[in-house]
Amino acid sequence: MPRSVNHVASRAKRKRILKLTRGYFGARKNVWTVAKNTWEKGLTYAYRDRRTKKRNFRSLWIQRINAAARLNGMSYSQLMGALSKSGIEINRKVLADLAVNNPEAFKAIVEKVK
Repeated sequence: MPRSVNHVASRAKRKRILKLTRGYFGARKNVWTVAKNTWEKGLTYAYRDRRTKKRNFRSLWIQRINAAARLNGMSYSQLMGALSKSGIEINRKVLADLAVNNPEAFKAIVEKVK
């Protein structure tokens, strides 16, 4: 009995991955093994960086809050400590947004906790 190979499925799989690697540089876009390895590593980076993104944004929010707090005569740590003591539950994302887009509201919060 002749050997049966499903060329349709294997070709479709290759086409799917080569389509996903369109736009990559050099052999990464059209050489099957290189493209497959690059695509798989890209998935690893994507998984890792979805977590790194959260850290980076939190760091950015803290920097923005610190800068705005210092303009109002407090440091970041003093402000966050005063917020928790006064029972104001507002997260860093919202605080940073207020600091950038609505400085008067941020100043009102700082005055309230002083």
